[in-house]
Amino acid sequence: MDAKDYNLEDRLLAYAAMIIRLIERLPNTRTGNHIAGQLLRSGTSPLPNHGEAQAAESPRDFIHKLQVCLKELRESRRWLLLIKEYL
Repeated sequence: MDAKDYNLEDRLLAYAAMIIRLIERLPNTRTGNHIAGQLLRSGTSPLPNHGEAQAAESPRDFIHKLQVCLKELRESRRWLLLIKEYL
């Protein structure tokens, strides 16, 4: 595989776009809106947080910012699991 396949920024961009498309398909109900809001925040934040990591001021800051990305991705995974059960 070529190096472009592993470009994390491109992968996070595609992931955020997929999250947005999914959210637009959720029902416009109290529950759907709550889940959509939570998933929108956690599912799109890794992309800009990755950008912050690229501008980190130290190796320790870089690690911290990537840990924030991972935390948001884990939260998103749980919201996606809930959507799978909900729908």
